[in-house]
This record gives sequence, C-alpha cells and structure tokens, in this order.
Amino acid sequence: MSDTPSPRPGQPIVFRNGIVLTMDDAHTVLPEGDVLVIDGKIAEVGVDLDAPDGAFEIDAARGILMPGMVDTHRHMWQTAMRAYGADWTLTQYFVWYYLEHGMKFRPEDVAAGNLVSALDAVESGVTTSVDWSHGLRTPDHGEAALEALAESPGRFVLAYGNLAGAPWEWTQDPAVRRIIERARDDSRLFGAQIAFDVPGDENFPEAPAFALAEELGLKITTHVGVWGATNDNGIRLMYEHGVMRPGNIYVHAATLSDESYQMIAATGGSVSLATESEQTCGQGYPPAHALRKHGIPASLSIDTSVWFSSDMFSAMRTTIGADRALEHYIAHQTGDTVTHAKIRVEEVVDWATRGGAKALGRFDEIGSLEPGKLADIVLIKNDDSPTMTPIINPYGHIVYQAGRGDVHTVLVGGNPVKLGGKLVAGDLPSVRRKLESTVEYLRGELGDETWKSGMNPEIPEVEILTNPYQYRRSDAAHTH
Repeated sequence: MSDTPSPRPGQPIVFRNGIVLTMDDAHTVLPEGDVLVIDGKIAEVGVDLDAPDGAFEIDAARGILMPGMVDTHRHMWQTAMRAYGADWTLTQYFVWYYLEHGMKFRPEDVAAGNLVSALDAVESGVTTSVDWSHGLRTPDHGEAALEALAESPGRFVLAYGNLAGAPWEWTQDPAVRRIIERARDDSRLFGAQIAFDVPGDENFPEAPAFALAEELGLKITTHVGVWGATNDNGIRLMYEHGVMRPGNIYVHAATLSDESYQMIAATGGSVSLATESEQTCGQGYPPAHALRKHGIPASLSIDTSVWFSSDMFSAMRTTIGADRALEHYIAHQTGDTVTHAKIRVEEVVDWATRGGAKALGRFDEIGSLEPGKLADIVLIKNDDSPTMTPIINPYGHIVYQAGRGDVHTVLVGGNPVKLGGKLVAGDLPSVRRKLESTVEYLRGELGDETWKSGMNPEIPEVEILTNPYQYRRSDAAHTH
C-alpha cells in the first residue's frame, strides 16, 4: 500500500493539464486537457474544466492520459509459474501442461495464479482482461478461478476452458454450466466466454460446445492458425456449420490462408494478437499484416507469463516491430526499399484500447475517454525518469518509450488501483503467500530433477561441420 493521498470513496476526481488521448472516433488529442470523473464515470473531457467543490485533483502535467488497456487473451492461472518456461518451444509447453504436469494444479493453485495476474494487469494499466482459463479440469477449479477474479481489482471476463477434457463433454456438465452462467451474471465480473479449440475433426464434435454458447448468449474464443495444432480445416468446419458468429475472438490466426481470413472478416470476428508468443513459440509469423489486408479488427494480448511479458507496452512494441520487420524483409527480397511504414504507432495504441473494447462488445462502456463511459483511466507520468521528457509524440512515447514503471495512476470505474506509481488495491502480501505455497507444492510434486529439467530444456547436440571459419585441432593436424 502507498502513503500517497487518495480520494475518498465517491469523491469526484479531476485530472489536470495532461496530454489526453481520448481514443474517440476522431482520435482527438488535447495537449493540455482535463478529465473529470463523477460517480465512477467520465463526466467531462476538455480544457480548464469546472470541477465540483472538494474534487480530488491529480496533476497530469508532463504526463499522458489514456483509456485503460484491454487484454483479450491471458492464461492467468499460469502466472503462478512466471518465467518458468522462458526457454520453451510450443511443443515443450504442450508436453509440460497438457501431458505431464497441468493436472497437478489444484483449485487453490489456479486461484493463486489468477490473483497475482489480476494485480499484475491493473498495476501496468490493463484495466480489463480476458482470463483464457483452460486449466479448469474440474468444477472446483472453475469455482476457484471465478472467485479469484471476483475479489480482484479490475475488470475480468472468465473464458471457461478445460485443456484436459473434450469441449463437447465438459460443456455438457451441469456444474460447469452453472459456473459459466454465474460468471456471465456476476456483477463483480465483466462477463463470460467459452474457450476451446477446433483442431479440424471432420465430424465436428465441438458442435455441442458452440450450441451451449449460443444458448447462453456468449461468445467463443478459440486458438486458430497455430502451426501443427489448429489450421484452415478448423476455420472451414466452423464456417460450414454456421458457428462463426459476430463477436467471436480468434487467437493468434498466424498460419491461415486468405480464404480463412476472409471467413473471419465476413462473419464479424476479430483476432487477438499475442505477438511475443507468436514470435517465440512458432504459431506462425505475427499476422498484423494479414489482418490489415483483410480488414479484420485486431486486439492485443499477453498470452501467458509462464513465458512472456505481462504488460501492453511490450505487446505494442513487439507487434509494431514484427510487422515493420516483415515489411522491410519482403521488400528486400526483390531489391526494394520501404520508404513509408504502413503500420503506425497510433494504430497499435488503438488496438490496445479501442480494439480490445470492441472485441468484447463493450466499446459503449470502455476503450476511450468520452463522457458517459466507465472511468477506466491510465495516467502515464514519471517525473523521476528522463525517459518521460520531452513528450512530443504521445502515441510514439507510449509504444517506444514508456513502460509499466511509468504508469502513475490507474482508475477502474473511478476507483484508484494505482496512485503515485504504487499499487493501492488488492492484498499483494497475501497473494504472495499463496503463490509461495503453490510453488512449494508444485516443486514437491515434480521433484527437484524434473523441476530443473522442465525449466532448462536440453539443447540437442548438433555435429559441427568442418568449414574454413572454424579452427579445430583435427583440421590443424591435416595441414602440417
């Protein structure tokens, strides 16, 4: 907790003299603007606003005000094993979680991961997250995940999944259905989705899972275009069976044909890019270029902190970097030079805010700083850092200069979760104790040798071929 003065519950809040990125339809920028918050909503955005007497003032000068960021795909339960799989491939991830050790996670371990991931998100300015919760192998795991999200600061969508079971079976479990309905209706959450993949079985056994989503009025989120796992056949089957509905979120979408992208575009779907993941794991090349080509709406996501960074600054930076690198690479193959970058910093900031809000069907509530919307607001400001001065291009500053340590203030529904650069919501010491218990338990279940080998996978030995750029004693012997 912080000693920084904080507003009283219900006290109006006004940010003064910040660079305001409204992210409205015109992408209006106010170089020295104010944002007034009353009763948990944005009351006004403008210059020299009149605030109610007694309003709590936050000096936003030398800072950037922007909407809370939205993460549309994060396996929050895996944050309990943060960075454990930093040297994994996707195959090693599948083996570790799907085949060998994912079933060892108890309900309290799933909860611990969710609790720390929730704090991790809001502390970095991500005010809404989709918990792509595919570790729910029993209803007890589902209950634990739901309650952990419900008691955490921030907005969370529980995307219910079960990597250990078939979606046409677990979605028919009455206990699972009750949890999904609770997540959908619980005012402490921001809704529910159903999360599963479609590998491409021609019999389309996933039909009952889609039927449940339709019955409950929920959207599907599914990994598609993942090399070696989900491909064009899955898209074709979903399209032929009429289940590609508007609002469905297709994650990664990195190895699809033009026809598959056209199906996503034609049916009103969007794609969640997790560029650090796509770059590292081998799902395929991050497909921002394909989404722009086909007019598919995009949002950004973290994927899993068992590997990757857990903030949107990293997601924006890697997304624009990967796309620009590809553009240059393609041009160079034919001797051409790119003189004007097609993807711009403003576009990836849009994807991190408006794009996520639209993907969730909640742009009427979040995703921009406009009167009447929920007061999910982020102030990026750090007077102690030379990196935060001068601020000339605020979009470029967010994408290429700022980091989570520069997040000064975060409001969710007008309630401060971070003030003066310090987390002021949640109970981090308690969460830390839960995590320590989970790590100790899992390490005991695996044993030291398996624990170490899982974290440090071997590099297969490769025979080094003789070439003129390598000196070896055997080569030298032949030359004398």
